[in-house]
Amino acid sequence: MNKILQNFGIIILPFLLNIYVKTLRFKSENLKSLQLGNCVLMFWHGKMLGGWWLGKNKNFYAVVSQSKDGEILSRLLKKWNYKLIRGSSSKDSKDVMNRMVEVLKDGFSLAITPDGPKGPKEKMKIGGLIAAVRAEKPIVLCGIKYEKKFVFNSWDKFELPKPFSKVFIKLSEPKIFPSGLTYEEYEIIRQNLEKELTELSLV
Repeated sequence: MNKILQNFGIIILPFLLNIYVKTLRFKSENLKSLQLGNCVLMFWHGKMLGGWWLGKNKNFYAVVSQSKDGEILSRLLKKWNYKLIRGSSSKDSKDVMNRMVEVLKDGFSLAITPDGPKGPKEKMKIGGLIAAVRAEKPIVLCGIKYEKKFVFNSWDKFELPKPFSKVFIKLSEPKIFPSGLTYEEYEIIRQNLEKELTELSLV
């Protein structure tokens, strides 16, 4: 029975979420950052519904885990015309990293949740930054805030905006970093990006 319910969820939830999102009112700031060329777009895992919506029908790849939750998400993103890289940029990840760099060099943008797929919450992993540097493409941070929301008891305290509420999205300016960075330089940049993304999500 559990397997039947899981399979039902994988099939029906993306359909329901697609309808659900259409009830929301999106208010976006600094969208020009996505119009200056392809980039790595980063938003926190717990607020990802608004972030994935932002890349809808916009020449994006998404990095999505191989988990059951990832399968549900992948079906939704396919409805929104994303192309997919399945896996984690922080694990095995040579293949995933190589693919991320490749699609960026091919002119696609890349959307990732840099604290996913398992956290810790709002602690940025370095994979997206490395891919951006190797591909010589900018990073755009995406702060997301929901006017009214449900908060789930998950590791990321996942937030689902309530129907018909406002979704506020604020983008940073594109940030491009030179190649040849040392480990220490990568870590300083990672910490600064993490701090700024958290601050953008509070505005």
